[in-house]
Formats: sequence, C-alpha cells, structure tokens
Amino acid sequence: MRILTGIQPSGRLHWGNYFGAMKSMFDLQAKGEDMFMFIANFHAMTTVRDGKALREATREVALDYLACGLDPAKTTVYRQSDVPEVQELAWYLSCLTPMGLLERCHSYKDKMAHGFEATHGLFAYPVLMAADILIMNADLVPVGKDQKQHLEVTRDLAQKFNNAYGEIFKLPDAYIPESVATIPGTDGQKMSKSYHNTIELFDPSVKKKVMGIVTDSTPMEEPKEPEGNSIYELYKLFATPEEVAEMAAAFRAGGYGYGQAKKALLSAYHRLFDPFRERREELSKDVDALEDILSTGAAKARCAAAIAMEKVRTAVGL
Repeated sequence: MRILTGIQPSGRLHWGNYFGAMKSMFDLQAKGEDMFMFIANFHAMTTVRDGKALREATREVALDYLACGLDPAKTTVYRQSDVPEVQELAWYLSCLTPMGLLERCHSYKDKMAHGFEATHGLFAYPVLMAADILIMNADLVPVGKDQKQHLEVTRDLAQKFNNAYGEIFKLPDAYIPESVATIPGTDGQKMSKSYHNTIELFDPSVKKKVMGIVTDSTPMEEPKEPEGNSIYELYKLFATPEEVAEMAAAFRAGGYGYGQAKKALLSAYHRLFDPFRERREELSKDVDALEDILSTGAAKARCAAAIAMEKVRTAVGL
C-alpha cells in the first residue's frame, strides 16, 4: 500500500503539525508501508512571496521531519518542485475541473474570511493537491479533518479523468486518525499559522507561549471542568494516561490553578521534544547530507511520476 503525505513550508512547524500529520505519518512508517512525503513548496507560493524565505523554510521543514522521526530509508522524502510533472498533470486535471467544485471548497472560503488575497493559486489549490496524490498512485492519504474535502475533490477529479480517458487513476482514500481531535492554539481556536496562535516545535520562546495560553477567569480554588480546556487538551497530547487522569482530577477537585497546569504542560513538552531538538542540531550541521536525502527522494519520486505520466499523455492524445 502506497501512502502519500505532504507539508507546506509556509512557516515553522508547530504542535498542531506534529500531532496531526507528522505523528500519524511516523506511525505508518513504523508499520513498513510504502511511504512518500513531499515538501509542498509549490503550494506555499500562494502565501510566501520571498524566494530566499521559501528556500530556507523548505530546508527547515526537512530538518524538523528528520529530527522528529522521518527515516529516509523507509520514507521517500522530496521537494514538490523537484517533480515538475506534477504541474503538468495539474493542467490536465484543471481542464476537467468544474468551477463550482472549487467554489464549494470551505478552505478557500475560510482563507478569504481571514483576509487572504483571492488568487487563482489559492482557488485552484485542490487541483494541484489532486495532482500530487494521483501522480504517485497513492492508496492512502493522511489528512486533517480540514483537508478531507480536498481529498474528496481528488477522488472526484480522478473519476472525471477516468470517465473521459479510461481507467488511469485509482481513487485514493483518506486516513484521518480518530484519536487526534482539533488541536487548540494559544487563543483557544484551532492551532493554525493563519490565526497566529501556534507554538512551534522548537520554539525558543516556548515557555512564554505556554504560560501565555488564554484561560478563563475561574479562581484557582474553584473546581474546573478539564474537558474543552485548552491546557488540558494540549496536555493530553504529551502526557501519559495516568498523568492526564491526575490533572483532570486536580482540576475537578479545585485548588489547582491554570499556572500549575501550564507548568505541567511545559515539562511534558520538554520530555518529548528535547531529544528531537538535539538530533535537529546535529542534522543542521551537514547541509550536503540533507541535500543528498532530498535529491535521492526526488529521483525515486520522478520515477513513479514518469510511470503515471506516460499513461496520462497517451490517454489525452499527447
């Protein structure tokens, strides 16, 4: 079974990225699946307009993944831009994509509501995403709940292409880990770079951000319901079941303040991420080794893309 996932280098990766896409990918990698992971620098161009910043962010994302558990011996990792056939396929799919299908995509409407510029790239994002997936002949695509609709668009476009030109593409399925709920940011909304409420994986100001998580004004001595509380929901991601139960009991008993809970969260974070931080520092010292990993992955990805595109070009008459 081939599994494909991607990540945009549009900013530093954060806790939401790790406990969403990253951790589920590492779990699948451990099971010995045929894993492909790309750094979506084409997609990032919808919001990043600085070439130097994009190159640096692409490198930083690769380092983050390798530090946190990506094994290039088990997972093919590559830059999206190193497989130019993806753009070619995106055009073929665009010629079959109904405008109404894209107009109904809630991610685009959400971006508009948050003040993003209404560009064609942002509007056609799901078509490029479909090309990423279909060109690699993926069976399964780990996605967050907010990206599920884009996977449905991918399936729709694959079916439209197959109806027009014959059975070329398989219809991929979404993989959404049920155990991971929406991860709250420092303001209580979903953690997202778009909302400026993230805590980065290796944030030097992590203590300041954790201690600054927004809470209500319930006095320390009063009992509090832990479920739905941002600090508690984040703590559940890092802590053991026993530790989570202890915090829940302390909240409900009263006499347990948000400051104490934040310190517990910070301690649990360091326990998990300090070893990752040390590995990342070592990896960042060898620029050539990182480039070798990405170039090797790109060569394998282009071989997979070439197989798909030979069928596609013949089918469309080119």
